[in-house]
Amino acid sequence: MAVVKTPAGEQNLHLSDPPACIGTLAIDLGSSTTVVAFQRANQAQIELLELPAISREQGSVPSLIWAEHAGDGAVLVGRQVLEGGLNERDAPQLHRDFKRQIGQAAIAETTSHRLSPEQAGARLLLEIWKRMPPELTIERLVLTAPVDQGAAYCDWLVQACAPMDVGEVALVDEPTAAALGAGLAAGSKLLVVDLGGGTLDLSLVALEGGEGRAAPLAQLLRFRGKDLRDSRQTLRQATVLGKAGINLGGRDFDRWILDALQPEGLPDEGDGLIALLNAAERLKCRLSDSDRSERETLIELASSRDLEHPVQLRMDRQTFSQLLSDRGLFTALEGLLEQTLKEAELKGCRREDLDAVVLVGGGAHLPQLKQWLEQALPSTPMLTPPPMAAVAKGALSLTPGVRLQDLLQKGISLRCWNRRSHAHHWHPLFMRGQPWPSSQPLELVLSASNPDQTSVELVLGEAQPHMRYEVVMVDGLPQVLETSESWTNVNRRDGITCELPLVPPGQPGEDCLKLRFHLNDKAELILEGDDLRTGAPLERQVLGTVR
Repeated sequence: MAVVKTPAGEQNLHLSDPPACIGTLAIDLGSSTTVVAFQRANQAQIELLELPAISREQGSVPSLIWAEHAGDGAVLVGRQVLEGGLNERDAPQLHRDFKRQIGQAAIAETTSHRLSPEQAGARLLLEIWKRMPPELTIERLVLTAPVDQGAAYCDWLVQACAPMDVGEVALVDEPTAAALGAGLAAGSKLLVVDLGGGTLDLSLVALEGGEGRAAPLAQLLRFRGKDLRDSRQTLRQATVLGKAGINLGGRDFDRWILDALQPEGLPDEGDGLIALLNAAERLKCRLSDSDRSERETLIELASSRDLEHPVQLRMDRQTFSQLLSDRGLFTALEGLLEQTLKEAELKGCRREDLDAVVLVGGGAHLPQLKQWLEQALPSTPMLTPPPMAAVAKGALSLTPGVRLQDLLQKGISLRCWNRRSHAHHWHPLFMRGQPWPSSQPLELVLSASNPDQTSVELVLGEAQPHMRYEVVMVDGLPQVLETSESWTNVNRRDGITCELPLVPPGQPGEDCLKLRFHLNDKAELILEGDDLRTGAPLERQVLGTVR
């Protein structure tokens, strides 16, 4: 039996029941903390896993590796590093903050102890995998990646997961996962504020999907042991409309605290400085507790063999807030927000178009950050899901039911009347590459176009492919490359029409029907809906098969 924590609290779950132990594992590799979550097949509940020896709390593994040798020897991971006090050592064997360096082609420091960032990240993932409860059967592993990390990060993930005995490996981008983990719908525009241990990043993103468009979908990197990186299935992720960042994070705040308190005998480097920084980090976390009063003084103790005597660090929250202001955190935030909003405005997204602000990362605990954002964006809802678990939970929501053989080969569209152009156009319902059965119905509202209109005719069409090519120079020679497929040409499907009566008759511009379309497990297009004027449900209809 294992104890897991869910949003509703803790409960004891018997993981020994075979039918309930099959599911999907999500690993969200973070700069300071890696989150591990599990979702059983055919269940909505998400479990944050307790991993013996290495997790600090439910689902949370510190992103720390201590390696005596750069080879495949024994390593200490996560909580093991903390309990041994090794995180307070200034030593080449300690690996931390390696996530952002993965795939950046930087020249790694080569010593007998030093792992490259890619090696450290892969070893952390492997050590987590090795400690999975034996009662769990993992059918799919889903991992997250920064939206701008590029193909090199994706390639590294595939290689890092190669030793793991799992049939499917999927990838989702972090902003999309964070948004869905916070409860936002496909098609939303949101500002993701990610304050980590070493960086502060603002990303204004538009989620894939929304009315008439395919919803976000995890990208399968491996299926039944086959590498799918060269397949036509691509990652449908958030579109970055504006982005700005700065190398400023929680570890810098720890240094500000030390500098402000000026403890006696402050060392310039070595284990003594690391011990003081870790004590400052603990003090910062306690000062970030919004339940504490502004003037309550908190104390943390630092001790190390390099310190002559234990050092006490004292500060209250009001002083901490003033320190953040004096050192320029909010000035930096103002500049980053202005830059992000300006970039988004050039792409047609204004400040008032934002659906929400989502705070993620360890710094999301800072009440000062939330207060500043509430003042800067007073009309935008502020979502604060559990910051460490939101991305992993959102990643899991993107993966249920995804199977390679269940991807649509053709899209299906509905012919609609455009009042502005006074002409018909094709409105996509489900797009090529989208999985079926659909996870949730697509809703459309139809209005009448003629006086005293007595019915609405539904006409369906299939998109027809047209290859696109571009010429690029490779080693000084032009080469023709196939870049993508355009599916803008739509042909009407013969014999698939449907008449929906309007009782009473509709008038031009009047919203009459709310329709819901979904694909069942036979790839049949199912129509349901309601009359918006009377509230009467429409008769459920099967509109043919989509493949």
